Amino acid sequence: MKEYWTSLASLLGVLAFFQSLFQVIFPPELRFASLKFLNHVFNLFSSYCYFDITEIDGVNTNELYNAVQLYLSSSVSITGSRLSLTRALNSSAITFGLSNNDSIVDTFNGEMVLWEHVVTQRQAQTFSWRPLPDEKRGFTLRVRKKNKSLVLDSYLNYIMEKANEIRRKNQDRLLYTNSRGGSLDSRGHPWESVPFKHPSTFDTLAMDPVRKKEIMDDLKDFANGQLFYQKTGRAWKRGYLLYGPPGTGKSSMIAAMANYLSYDIYDLELTEVHNNSELRKLLMKTTSKSIIVIEDIDCSINLTNRKNNNNQSIKNYYDLDMRCGSGSVCGEDIGNSITLSGLLNFTDGLWSCCGSERIFVFTTNHIEKLDSALLRSGRMDMHVYMSYCSYPALMILLKNYLGYGETDLGDAVLKELEEVVVKAEMTPADVSEVLIKNRRDKEKAVRELLEALKIKAEENLKKQKNANEVEEEEQEKRALESPKEGCELEEEDCRQGKEMGGKKNC
Repeated sequence: MKEYWTSLASLLGVLAFFQSLFQVIFPPELRFASLKFLNHVFNLFSSYCYFDITEIDGVNTNELYNAVQLYLSSSVSITGSRLSLTRALNSSAITFGLSNNDSIVDTFNGEMVLWEHVVTQRQAQTFSWRPLPDEKRGFTLRVRKKNKSLVLDSYLNYIMEKANEIRRKNQDRLLYTNSRGGSLDSRGHPWESVPFKHPSTFDTLAMDPVRKKEIMDDLKDFANGQLFYQKTGRAWKRGYLLYGPPGTGKSSMIAAMANYLSYDIYDLELTEVHNNSELRKLLMKTTSKSIIVIEDIDCSINLTNRKNNNNQSIKNYYDLDMRCGSGSVCGEDIGNSITLSGLLNFTDGLWSCCGSERIFVFTTNHIEKLDSALLRSGRMDMHVYMSYCSYPALMILLKNYLGYGETDLGDAVLKELEEVVVKAEMTPADVSEVLIKNRRDKEKAVRELLEALKIKAEENLKKQKNANEVEEEEQEKRALESPKEGCELEEEDCRQGKEMGGKKNC
């Protein structure tokens, strides 16, 4: 044993001697040049190339590093053996990430790439205005040389877009409203916000499934249509008009649209806006990927009281684009200096293009009160009629509140519901109230709902009969008065003919 340790000590001494001799013969500059040459030779014969993405670029945070980290969290999921878990501020989801010095394989356009999360200890720092973390973090991307252009041209941009989408979905959505009287908040913003937690989705929305799918497809085409809008020279925005009786689900539709697209909502209260200039400033302070909502537009300002220079009412609607220029004032309401022209510029003028990927939603209970200039395509591209509760919508409500499907109800009950729901003309809100009140007793809830539908249908039938009787009476009255009116007109015609010197026989 003693001889063994003696031999080991001698060997270590020889190695130390040769190390000292190597450092004397080969100075650091020569060693660095040799390593660089060997690395260059290795790269010539290697079929791979490498890209380093560090967490901190100089003293600034590298946005690409955060995007890669977020993108890989969606790919890693829970399949790895060692993962890091993260939940960001204002985030509603837990994300997974690569642990230190771990790697993962990704596929893009059929080509495989390797990501490695490299973490090393940072050397002693010199003086810096911004202290750097003790660990140096970064990602190393290994790709085949033939795919180098693919990575630089498409893959990294795809990662940035995917990361933004994941960040938007994970982040809590906000509901904004303009400050009372146009005042600014503590940060100097005209919008106040609260977390948006509305649970409405298109799955729970009581609406005809065919119409619902049309709206979902339209929203999807809009969200994925950036290249189309750029190619055609159109602003990346779209307008929706939701109209129908109260209680038909217009507000729920807006919440479902926001949850479907993961957009924020700006609820604009026009009565708190003093003039067109303030309206433009509010628009400029909205963000992209948002829904701007004006509810009950017919009650906010007078959009049909357009007058000429002689202050006489105009009976016929002219095209507003011919009558009102971009700087003209049309339809000014007493007590409110917001004009129809200002509102149209808000939705379809140059200022409406100061952001991208915006949706304008107007709601009204009386579409006939709105000016035709506001309803045309380009301002309100899609008109959605929110109707009374139909049979498909009724089945959705029964499933939402009672967990009932068509197979859970008898054929006789289903047939009776299908026949009476159209005649009843009850809104989804009224149907929901009946179901909520009796949700603990499902059979009782169905019975009371059927009874309420029948009562409503009978009331509507009586109203229709009364209306028909009134109409018949008016028609009979007009028929009796029409001969007299004809005689009076003939006598007047004869009188005017005689006054003109004619020889008309009377």
